Amino acid sequence: MRELHEGFMRVALAEAQLAYDLGETPIGAVIVRDGAIIAKAHNLRETRREATAHAELLAIRQANQVLGGWRLTRCTLYVTLEPCPMCAGAIVQARIPSLVFGAYDPKAGACGSLMDLTRDERLNHQVEVTSGILANESSQLLRRFFAELRQNT
Repeated sequence: MRELHEGFMRVALAEAQLAYDLGETPIGAVIVRDGAIIAKAHNLRETRREATAHAELLAIRQANQVLGGWRLTRCTLYVTLEPCPMCAGAIVQARIPSLVFGAYDPKAGACGSLMDLTRDERLNHQVEVTSGILANESSQLLRRFFAELRQNT
């Protein structure tokens, strides 16, 4: 299973690299259903000047269009960084059953770090979470991005 997760996470990392190349925070997301990628996206907050243009939300919107509905059952979301509260809420609302992420986000993570919205039993849906898949690669890309950002300001 780990090899399968790593393969899809590499696609998410390629999306994160696209964000990096645009000067966006390098986070990428991929949604898989029945073994096939149905959506992929990367952060576009700066490009679109939209607070909600996170990779996860863009991928969820794309998957909704592909499937013709808002419920993303039988899907797995792969994302390079632990989702924030906004994205974790969207994952729950979209009824995504499985989340796989790379690096933890101790400052804003809502899937185990700062809080855990995805597994909160008070909500009407819980998500199976797998973490740490290609975490080093995800973290290195983020560290390099922010080091260059600090250097240029």
